[in-house]
Amino acid sequence: MNPRWQKLLLEYLEALAVALVLALVIRTFVVQAFKIPSGSMLDTLLIGDHLLVNKFLYGTHIPFTDKVIFPIEDPQHEDVIVFEFPEDTSKDFIKRIIGVPGDVLEMKDKVVYRNGQKLDEPYVKHTDPGIQARRDNFGPITVPPGKYFVMGDNRDESYDSRFWGFVDKDKIRGKAWVIYWSWDGPSDIRWSRIGRLVR
Repeated sequence: MNPRWQKLLLEYLEALAVALVLALVIRTFVVQAFKIPSGSMLDTLLIGDHLLVNKFLYGTHIPFTDKVIFPIEDPQHEDVIVFEFPEDTSKDFIKRIIGVPGDVLEMKDKVVYRNGQKLDEPYVKHTDPGIQARRDNFGPITVPPGKYFVMGDNRDESYDSRFWGFVDKDKIRGKAWVIYWSWDGPSDIRWSRIGRLVR
């Protein structure tokens, strides 16, 4: 091979290797992309929304461990988070934090109370006017140390902490940050959602 072309090829391979390493580092420690596959967070998040998730805000996970280092802040009420699903850790779920450690939570006929105060939840959607015991009434329960109680915004159609319990802090992957792409199929790109912050 021509030495000039050989040198050029090596430079390209080196640039590609650096780019791959940087992409891996960014995905592991900084941000990661997630796609919304279900309607449990309607109308905050739609099926087909693609998100970037901030992975360093709550601390960086050391790869292949549950250890977290350099946390900037703890997860807060109303944060929308991505976490390992407790019943199948190969899956990631996305829900909203309703209770942090020490909170006393209760739900009465679809209305949530935290530490005795009725929550103002403008993001909540209800699709079923009926009342179901386990889904629409629970508690009071106290959130244990190191755990979080999460619920979907589409309350009547969300499989969340009401059914399977708390999320461990070290299983939280990050905080949903921004929608970078949204579509309901190739012919239906939702331009108005692109760039929208997740709140």
